[in-house]
Amino acid sequence: MKTQDKTRTVASVKAKAPSTLTLRWSDGARAELDLSALLRDKSFKALRDPAKFAAVRVGEWGHSIAWPSGAELSAETLWLETLSATRHADARSFLEWRLRHGLSLSGAADALGLSRRMVAYYSNGEKPVPRAILLACKGWEASQAA
Repeated sequence: MKTQDKTRTVASVKAKAPSTLTLRWSDGARAELDLSALLRDKSFKALRDPAKFAAVRVGEWGHSIAWPSGAELSAETLWLETLSATRHADARSFLEWRLRHGLSLSGAADALGLSRRMVAYYSNGEKPVPRAILLACKGWEASQAA
């Protein structure tokens, strides 16, 4: 049986003033995300108004969340934030490394000498990513820059 990246979509979103979102994902995962740092960015200025922030909705097919002002956050970005919020910073670092280099499960497995299944577990936050693997990611990245 092939282990694949889970295609997560946002199932529901609810705003809590002044800058917190409660997300439920299609696979049942849940998280509360504090977006206060994001709201300091000028492109999200309109969302500093609690009424406008509260108007958040799930975007098309659950691949994003959106506000009537036109502001939008992708499910991929929100999943990375969810990993951090749920104390899976190791999985976030690993997944960011994969995404930064455009590595599939198989590509990352080949690069690190791991099974494809373990790469999927690490990418999905199902298993903790050992420090040695995170260091191997940095080493692989440095070897690509040389």
